[in-house]
Formats: sequence, C-alpha cells, structure tokens
Amino acid sequence: MTTDLPRTAHRAAPTPATAPAPEAPVLTGADIFVRSLEAEGVEYVFGHPGGAIIKIYDALAQLQPSFQHILVRHEQAGTHAAEGYAKATGKVGTVLVTSGPGATNTVTGIADAMMDSVPLVVFTGQVSVPLIGGDAFQEVDTMGVTRSVTKHSFQVRHAADLAPTIKAAYHIARTGRPGPVVVDLPKDILVEEAPFEYPDSVEIRGYHPAHEARPDKVERAIRMIRESQKPLLYVGGGTISSNATEDLTELARHARIPVTTTLHGLGSFPESDELALGMLGMHGTYWANMAVQNCDLLIAVGARFDDRVTGKLDAWAPHAEVIHIEIDPSCVSKNVFADLAILGDVKDVLAQIRPHVEPKSTDAWLDQIAGWKRQVVEGEEPVAETGDGLLRPEVAIRKLGQKAGDRGVLTTDVGQHQMWSAQFFGFGRTRSHITSGGLGTMGFGFPAAIGAAFGLRGTDAVVVSINGDGGFLMNMQELGVAKKHGLPIKLAIINNSRLGMVRQWQELFFGERYSETDTSDTNPDFVALAEAFGCVGLRARTPDEADAIIDQAWEINDRPVLMEFVVPNEEMVFPMVPAGAATDNMILKRFAPED
Repeated sequence: MTTDLPRTAHRAAPTPATAPAPEAPVLTGADIFVRSLEAEGVEYVFGHPGGAIIKIYDALAQLQPSFQHILVRHEQAGTHAAEGYAKATGKVGTVLVTSGPGATNTVTGIADAMMDSVPLVVFTGQVSVPLIGGDAFQEVDTMGVTRSVTKHSFQVRHAADLAPTIKAAYHIARTGRPGPVVVDLPKDILVEEAPFEYPDSVEIRGYHPAHEARPDKVERAIRMIRESQKPLLYVGGGTISSNATEDLTELARHARIPVTTTLHGLGSFPESDELALGMLGMHGTYWANMAVQNCDLLIAVGARFDDRVTGKLDAWAPHAEVIHIEIDPSCVSKNVFADLAILGDVKDVLAQIRPHVEPKSTDAWLDQIAGWKRQVVEGEEPVAETGDGLLRPEVAIRKLGQKAGDRGVLTTDVGQHQMWSAQFFGFGRTRSHITSGGLGTMGFGFPAAIGAAFGLRGTDAVVVSINGDGGFLMNMQELGVAKKHGLPIKLAIINNSRLGMVRQWQELFFGERYSETDTSDTNPDFVALAEAFGCVGLRARTPDEADAIIDQAWEINDRPVLMEFVVPNEEMVFPMVPAGAATDNMILKRFAPED
C-alpha cells in the first residue's frame, strides 16, 4: 500500500468529493484563494507581495479575511516563520510569495521543512499560463526547482481547480509524514471566474497514509520487549508530530525502559525523569551513547537514523535488535536495518502496544547506565566564568532556561549555541524545542521564533530565541516584523565573534588553520542594531551582568528584547563524536555549568 506521495510535480487537480452546488457563488480566482484559506482554518499567512500575486493582495484588502497576513522582510524568513508556527502549534504553516525571485527565495525554507518533516503549504506566484516556458519577466520553473524538496507540488491551470487543490495541499502537508507542499499560481487564473464551494474532503489517488499497525507486527514487538534485558527507546521528532508524547511516557514508565532522544525529539519525554538519558549522537550525552552501544533492543520511535545520531554505521548499536516504528516507509532500513518495521502513525501504534507490555525488571540495566553517567560528571565543580571573568556560553544558556522554566519555548539557529541549548536549556513541555536539524540552516532561529510567537499568542508560553552572531545576521531584518507586532520574544545572541562550529572543527581537525571564521571585524553593535529597529538592546559580559539583563528582559512584554552575551571565542562544544567515528569514541570535556 502506498503511504506517501512521490516527490514529483503534479499538474492535474485532485478530484473533489462533491462538485460545486448549482447555487455556488461565482468568484475570481483571487477571491476563491482567500475564501479557501478561510475555510481551511488558516490563522496566519507569512508573505510578501509582488506583481504575479497582486490580485490576491487586492482581494485581501477588499475581503478583510479572518486570517492575518504577516508581511515579512524576506521570503526565506517567511518560510522559517511558517515552520516555527507549525512546530509550535502542530498546525500547517502557510506562505505566500510572488513569482521568480520570490519563489526561489523560499527554496531553503522548503528544503528545511522537508528534511525536518514540517507541514507547510507554500503558494508561489507564476506568470500567466500562455507565457509559461517563454522566459517571461520573473518566470522560474518553480515546480522543477522545488521538485526534490517538496512532499508534493501542484500547478493550478484553471480557477475551478483552485479550491480542491488547496484542500488537497493542506491534507497532504499534515497527513502521513508531514512536509511542505508547493502550489504554483499562474497570474491569469487569479482573475478568471469560477463557482466556489470549498470541498469537505478530497480524493487523491494512491495516497493512503498508514495509521494502525498490523496485529502480527504488534505481537512480535511485544514479545521482543518482553524478552529483552537491556531495552532502549530511541525517540525522534515524529513522536512530537504525532502528538504521542504522553503515550511514549506511559510506555517508558510502565515498562521501565530508558529513553534517549534526538535533537528533534527533545521535549517528548520529561528530562527530569529518572529514565531520561538526554540527547544521543554527535553532541549527545556519554551515557546515552554508551546505552545505545550496549543495549540488546533498540526501539526507534518516529526517528530516521540520521548520520549525526549513528556515526559509523557498522559500529552503531552492535548488540541490538531494532524495532522501527515509522509512518514513512522510505525511512525504514534506509540507514539501519530494522529487524521489525512497524508502519503506522506513532500515536496509534504506541496505543496498540502499550496495553500489552508488562512491567520489566531493568534495575541492573539502569544501574549500568548510571555508572556511565557517574564516570563523566562526578567531582566536577561548577564553572560560570573563564579565568578573565568572561561569561561561559553554556552558563548563559542555562540561566535563560532556568528563567523560562516550564513556560519556555526555545528556537535556535545552527551552530555551537544550538548544541549547548540542546544540552543545557531544559525542555519542560512538548513542542518546546524548535530548531533546524536535517538541513542545518543558519538564519532559521529568529524568524522561527516570530512564527512560534504568533502561534502561541494568548498562551502562557515564553518564546526564547538563542542565536549565534553569524546566523542571526542572515535574517536580522525580521526585527522590524517582531517590533511591528509587539512580539515579546526574548532574543539572545551568543556572541563569540566567530563562526563557532566551523572554528571548532578547524581547531580539532584542520591543524588550527582558522580560515574565514573570525567575524569580529564585521559584526555590528547588536545593542544599537536592536534599538535602531525600535527593540530593546541589552549586553552582558559576566555572570552577574547576565542575571541582571535576563531579569530586565523578562519585565518587558510589549516588544522584542535582544540580549547580547559576549563570550570567549575559543569555547567548544563537548562531548563530541568525530565525523565518521563510532559513537562510543567520544571526545569528552570535564565541564559542568552552574546548577
């Protein structure tokens, strides 16, 4: 049974379950677009106008729809904002851009969403149908450009096909393994008229995502769990996408199985629980990686065995049988062979397994894991600052996490601060960690925080965005968007005046040849930059100053606050598994941030 669509362009419209009623109002394609988004329940559209879609923006002005359009300053930032909204809420993010450069500027965000299974619908303008293929002004083959980084693509050729296509796009984006869908909108179909009735359902040939698992697979999984002596749950972001965190927690606690998470799995299991081992992989905990290397049963839940998790494949989990619970069949046995593959929605599969799993006696196994933990943490003194009094980045992040508490929802950019955040921020709720994992996109963190802040308005969540100085500059222009809408984002810049992760690799593996990673002579005054956008700017160089500006930032709730933490440029992220090494071959550092 086909459970997901091929990554190919699709120019034909899906078949609506019912045809428009005879009394359906006749609207322009632009009006149909707006009314379709309303019917779909869209809350926010992150977009930027242009000539090919000007008719839609005119319709927005006239119809005053129930959803809110957010004018971003760059289309890539718009896609990241939609990702942040989707990850924070579990809903589908929506992007609207014009043709040509508007569309191509979204490609990085679309690819990021594809890698990290984020549900997006990206609407791109296109030249009129008769001009397609003629190199018209601002024409790009958007379908071709995005073909390999979308879950599916549509190009609408007739206004009558617009409503069912939009229905199908949102359905595909949110179901199965979530992902981005592109809908290309030629300019002329936006002025063409057609009857409008938004379909209640849609039929898509060959697309039938699995939900419940086969009973024989479930029975075998239960037997394998019962017979194991050293079981381990390896939990990925699919668990969060499936809203299965409570089911996972119940299973782990009932069966006394320790839990390690991927970068995207953080927040799926309470970190304070005695069964929690933290993150595994390249910058994971020593004890989590040792547990992987010594377990006899690895239960992968909504994870895809990324190379940053596995390291050297033929040396990874050498003693373990593998159960893989996954909704996307293309991920099964792609990198690591699954002795038992269970296709289905994670929440549904765990609900099938949990009632039949008996409590296990895993005390000896948990004691062994505790021994590995003691090897690397006992006897270490908290260190908050360097010898010259400068604040350590790990400590700044721990302080931010402690201040945010269980209300914190963290977005990060990519680099050293991303790994320190994963290690030290602490995640008290599901959907509280939003980052770019698979693609590793610098410039992701701050616009993602904007999307999350919109999605979480009216809740008690505090959105914290931790960024490196290098990545933040790639989308710093979105400060204006956050200020305009009064988003109380707590924005932290971990400023080591370096492209820190690349610098770390240069030191460890390239003979300390620091090539083009020093940004000290090009960085702006970040405090002045924040103030230029009408935001609040604060700076700290010592632990005491960090405490003071964090307290001050939390008192400001009508605009973003940028906190610059000036830290040493030679700090490195440890533990670390060198690229291509086995995950038990870790470089360790005897350092613990202050409690």
